[in-house]
Formats: sequence, structure tokens, C-alpha cells
Amino acid sequence: IFIFLFNFYNRFVSPASLCQVLAVDARYNAYRTPTFPQFRTQYIRRRSQLLRENAKCGFEPGLRRQYLRLRSQLLALRYGPLSEQSSFRASSVRSSRTTLDRMEDFEEDPRAQGARGHRRSVSRGSYQLQAQMNRAVYDERPPGSLVPTSVAEASRAMAGDTTLSENYAFAGMHHIFDQHVDSAVPRLQFANDDKHLLAGCSLDGTLSIMTLSPPPPAVKVTLKGHAGPVTDFAWSLSNDIIVSTSKDGTLRIWNTEDGRCIREVADPEGSELLCCTFQPMNNNLTVVGNSKHHLQVVNISTGKKVKGGSSKLTGRVLSLSFDAPGRILWAGDDRGSIFSFLFDMATGKLTKAKRLVVHEGSSISSITARSWISREARDPSLLVNACVNKLLLYRVVDNEGTLQLKRSFPIQHGSQPLHSIFCPLMSFRQGACVVTGSEDACVYFFDVERNTKAIVNKLQGHSGPVLDVSFNCDESLLASSDAAGMVIIWRREQK
Repeated sequence: IFIFLFNFYNRFVSPASLCQVLAVDARYNAYRTPTFPQFRTQYIRRRSQLLRENAKCGFEPGLRRQYLRLRSQLLALRYGPLSEQSSFRASSVRSSRTTLDRMEDFEEDPRAQGARGHRRSVSRGSYQLQAQMNRAVYDERPPGSLVPTSVAEASRAMAGDTTLSENYAFAGMHHIFDQHVDSAVPRLQFANDDKHLLAGCSLDGTLSIMTLSPPPPAVKVTLKGHAGPVTDFAWSLSNDIIVSTSKDGTLRIWNTEDGRCIREVADPEGSELLCCTFQPMNNNLTVVGNSKHHLQVVNISTGKKVKGGSSKLTGRVLSLSFDAPGRILWAGDDRGSIFSFLFDMATGKLTKAKRLVVHEGSSISSITARSWISREARDPSLLVNACVNKLLLYRVVDNEGTLQLKRSFPIQHGSQPLHSIFCPLMSFRQGACVVTGSEDACVYFFDVERNTKAIVNKLQGHSGPVLDVSFNCDESLLASSDAAGMVIIWRREQK
């Protein structure tokens, strides 16, 4: 009955009704598989995805109301009536625009009118308009409170009714990979929307694709071809291609199934290539940064540079990150500057917009953009690793990528190319967490909403500076890599 109603209704659902449908499901979500909270989160994510994918046709308001009434009755029969304390109204969901950040906002949100492939919605409104909306939500908070009570309850219910510390209680080692021993692994990343496929690049000139399931974990394929250290890489959205950069001055495109090099693109200046990233809305375009201070947009199908897609920074380009819609690109260099660029979706042209000097002469080793941190912190944000012994969190204040420092967290970072990430499922939780490597050989979890005692967890096990960290899509596993070539897979502590 559920499947019939779902398929029938999706033919007529409107974008404005997605919140109501999700509200009905979310109201009962805490009762689904009480011993498997991860399933409940994945269920809501999948519901949101399917609803948006099928919200293409016209709709009949009367039919929508009938569907919602029938679904509510069926859920009530299955799980029983809910008390007001354990449920939340659809209007609460609409006001806070609840969803997972991997799936982004509902369609009625003005910042979500498209989709980043199959993973993200596209923000087409200005950040200034969003900031006004954020303030309206914040004004509803009780004096002195961190988050609205109803919103916090909804977050906890959808995340399994566990605290932030419990959610990030990673302790046990699931597996250790040492195929790159004695050569640093500067970059590490799980495949998109995948729990068991992981890749890493090494200064030994190779990349590894690792599988964690079925057991035992193993190296699936090694990508060989670069004549120098591999500095960075990126998965395509469909995970069938990896692009990599190297100090040998080449960009390479790899088939992830058999490890075959599909194409090699040499830097015209013969300089070292230090970083790369896919354009999120068009994976045919990749942006690369080199040691001669240049950014360049490359068409990986032709291997040619895009006309107008180049610019120059003040130093060696070390880090790149697009916002979710792919309209703003941030680039960091070894002189301590972060530049924002406007990306023309039609032509691939880059236009320099803003510059922020974080600290003169201090390398910007990592930039990670997120359209919002958590459901209680709606501002678009940028997470930055700079060699100033701090992890920096910036607020994006306009649609030109202007940055304003929001928080900083103390870590040991003086010279190594450290990286950090936002936790992928944080938007359904009270608080918001980020994870970073550190030169003291530890992995740190910080709650960005805490004013004091922000460290949520600290993992110890590496023998050298931890260079990169990566979550799989459901946060059941965390991978970290270090300067000694070791990759550790951490598993969530079992309760």
C-alpha cells in the first residue's frame, strides 16, 4: 500500500508539498528500527531524493491532501498515535527547512531550485537574502538558547536521539592500509555516496583505490603512471573517473574500474600541478592549480584549456573548493591569501571577485565549502586549514564569496599540508561537527556551536602528522592518512 501510494502521488506532487510529505515521514522516524538509527537517517535522505526526482509534473491539491491524510493514517496504524512531545509539525519543518546537507534543502527553499547531479540541490538565490531568512529563524530562539527547542528535538529524533558526542564516538580501528608506507598520503577521499570505496594519493607517485566490503578490506586497484609525487585527486560524481595532479606537471584522468589512464594533460608552463577539483555541475570541467600561481579550467574530454578560464594568484595554488551550485570558486595559496572567483556556467570563464589575506606568508592548505553547517546554523560556510596553528571557520556573507571569520579552533599546524572536513550528516543533529588532521599525529572533532570545550573526540594512533580525513556517506567509518604513508579506517563505537 505504501509503495502504491508513494508512486501514485509522486506523479502529481508539487515542489511546495515536499516539506509536508517529509514532515509526515519524519514525525514517525524515531519509531523506525529503534536499534538502527543510521537506517532512519538514510530513509529520510532517500525519501527526500525520490520526491525531488519525481516532482516534475503538475498536481491536484485535493489529491495531495488525500495522499497526506491516507499516509498519516497508515503510519499511525503501523506505529501508533504520537504525543506532541515526540512529534513535530510540518510548519516547524518548513520554517527550519529540515533535510540532510547531502540532499540539501527542500524545493520550496529559495536556495534550492536545482540539483547537483544526484547529490546536491542548487542555490540560485543570493547569500544576502538567505542571511535575512537566517536571522528571522534565529530571532525565534528563547533568550540565551543555542537552538530552538523543537528543532533540536527533531534533530535528535532523526539522528537516532543520540548526543553529538555519541554520534562521533569513533574509537576502534576497522583496518589499517600500509601500501604507501614511507611515502606521505596527502589526500584521502571516500567515493561519493558510498560506504566502502576509498581512494588515496601518495607522494610515491601512485594512487590506490581501496574496498572495505566485502571483507577483508583490500586494495582494489593501484593507479600507476605519474612520474612524480601525486599531490591531489578528485572523484567524479558517478565515481567512474578520478582526476589527479602531480609534481610531474601532468593532470591524469583514470578509469576507476580497471585503473587505466584515459588521458594525460600536460601543464603548458611545465610547472608542478598541486591541486584539482571537479566543477560540481559539469564534471566535464576540472579546475587545476599550479606552482606558478595559475588557476586553469580544463575540459577533460578534449584535454584543452577553457578560454577565459584562467587566473593568477599571489602564490602557489594549494587548495580549491566550489560552493554547492558551482558558481563560486575559492582558491588558497602559499602566501596566505584566499581568492574567490565567479564561475560562468555557460562558458567556463573565471572572474576574480574577492581576496582575503588570512595571514601573510602562511600557506592555505585546505578549503572546504558547505552551503550550510547545520539546521541551526544556516549560513554558508568555509572551513580552512592555514599554517597558523588554528582551524578556521568562515561565514560566506554574499554571493561574491566574501568571508567573515566565525570561529577558530587550536590545532598544531605550522608547515604540513593538513586538511579538514565537515561531517556529512550533521544537519539532522543538535550542534555541528568538523574534523581535522593535526601535526601532533591526532585527529580532532570540533563542535562548531560550542563556545567552550569544543573538542568532541580525539583519535590517536598515527605515528606522524595526520594530513587528511574523510567520512563515508553514512558516517559509520572515518578514514585518516598521515605523513608516514599509513591509512587508518576508524569505526564508530558500538553501543
